[in-house]
Amino acid sequence: MATSSGQQHVRPWRYLTAFAGVVVVLYALVFLTGGGNLTPKLGIDLQGGTRVTLTARTTDGQPPPRDQLVQAQEIIEQRVNGLGVSGAEVQLDGTNIVITVPGDEGEQARSLGQTAQLRFREVLQGPVPANQAAGQQQPGQAGQAPASPAPASPAPAQPQGMGEQSRAVAPLAQTSPLQDPPPSPEPSPAPAPSATPNPAGLSPDDPRVAAEVTALRATRQSTDQATQLQALLTLDCNAPDPLQGYDDPTRPLVACSEDKQTKYLLGPSFLEGTEIASAQAQQNQQGVGWVVGLTFKPQGADTWGQYTTNNVGKNVAFVLDGDVVSAPTINQPIFGQTQISGQFNQDRAQQLAQVLRYGSLPLSFDSGNAQTVSASLGLASLEAGLIAGAVGLALVFAYCLFYYRLLGILTILSLALSGLVVYAVLILLGRWIGFTLDLAGVAGFIIAIGITADSFVIFFERLKDEMREGRTFRSAVPRSWERARRTILTADAVSFLAAAVLYVLAVGEVRGFAFTLGMSTVLDLVVVFLVTFPLVVIISRSRSLGRPGLSGLAAVDRIGARHRRSTPAVGQRAGDRRSSTTSKGAGA
Repeated sequence: MATSSGQQHVRPWRYLTAFAGVVVVLYALVFLTGGGNLTPKLGIDLQGGTRVTLTARTTDGQPPPRDQLVQAQEIIEQRVNGLGVSGAEVQLDGTNIVITVPGDEGEQARSLGQTAQLRFREVLQGPVPANQAAGQQQPGQAGQAPASPAPASPAPAQPQGMGEQSRAVAPLAQTSPLQDPPPSPEPSPAPAPSATPNPAGLSPDDPRVAAEVTALRATRQSTDQATQLQALLTLDCNAPDPLQGYDDPTRPLVACSEDKQTKYLLGPSFLEGTEIASAQAQQNQQGVGWVVGLTFKPQGADTWGQYTTNNVGKNVAFVLDGDVVSAPTINQPIFGQTQISGQFNQDRAQQLAQVLRYGSLPLSFDSGNAQTVSASLGLASLEAGLIAGAVGLALVFAYCLFYYRLLGILTILSLALSGLVVYAVLILLGRWIGFTLDLAGVAGFIIAIGITADSFVIFFERLKDEMREGRTFRSAVPRSWERARRTILTADAVSFLAAAVLYVLAVGEVRGFAFTLGMSTVLDLVVVFLVTFPLVVIISRSRSLGRPGLSGLAAVDRIGARHRRSTPAVGQRAGDRRSSTTSKGAGA
């Protein structure tokens, strides 16, 4: 009687209503927050995309340290997240860093490997037109020779105050009379070579590249005035620059502007970009275009404020990876936010702010060309996998219909509803966290289908065991569910734990497999508890649908009937014992 009472207290429609509510909420979010996009985001192997390979280069020709490669990978991953590139992967491949970006967002990945070594240098000479030949003089430059400055030392802290922002000036030649630095050993001056590209097939780690960098330092970073002037006039801004990212911050530098139109002679760096606390792209309030607003750390703010106080009216260069991004005039002391101005559009300003905000890379990388990856191979593999999965599912459905009949139809219905929920969750995860579905994720879903089907089998086989012991279909359902759900929870907990451990320890596509496997395991519990169990209860209570022959339970029902006939009911055995006791009392 206790079993029947428990059966009567089960209210299956409440479970089904709860599941219907979950589905309605999910698809309401899908349709109301998607802007018309009703498909999950696909990975690079399914929709194609861009792959960028960055090759680390060192001046001594030795392989870069592993810890620096890992640090560079972490910084690039932060830049990827900051740029909002969804579904991108950053992986180490030997001494290379490989960035894969699905879809049409590959252009944003081209600048992710930028070293982003920002330095602040005084403008000693320039700007000089980039096409000016050796021996030519700019108007107003005749007889002038650039002086070699000494590095500025950090100044004492100044009172805080917001000054006028620095602004760019029209090209004009000017010199800054500064004292010569103390003599320092350097290689003997050599004829100023132009920054020629590396020979074809030359590895960035080749010692000849290191020799080329040393030679360029001896000319473009010389403290000799004649050598400086010769390097300024002969520098070819349109040629690749082996010195980029390897300039010595304690020495002067002959450099080109970022647009390769002008050249400058710059003093030693007096402030490093590592002193930047934050960087934000913002619209230029004093003109058109965009600027990058910088906020310095306390020590950097003191140095910058003291320098701008002592150099009002002079030009200062913002040098990013060896190129002059902007060379504005200091109009007055600046103790607040500083702007990097230039010919920036919104995208360029945002990218520059991102790389400055997340710091400079510990290594310099050769900019790899972005390679377009076709989705044809992935789509062919996906098609083959889906065909194989469909064949497998068809065999499972055929077996369930043959073996369980009506309960097999419940299995098919439950799997279909599970797929409905999974599809909505994939769309929402793609929008909210940038989750992309790749081939490994599809494999996780296919395996999860087997886990879900196993839960149904556990329930149905436990139901058969109860009926073999003599219970009817209706009375066996709640008791079999009570015992089966513990096994289902245990099995799914083990599967979810395995997926979680794999997700934490794995990298790349394997993490996608683990994520989809864990997510499907959780959704399996939702479907089994809110759909499968209440539907079985409804069938067991129906006179027409609950017939053992229709449910595939005829064989076990016959075994249970024989068991009931051969074994007295509990109530009958208790009544027999009471009758025997009464007879003995009367005889006494």
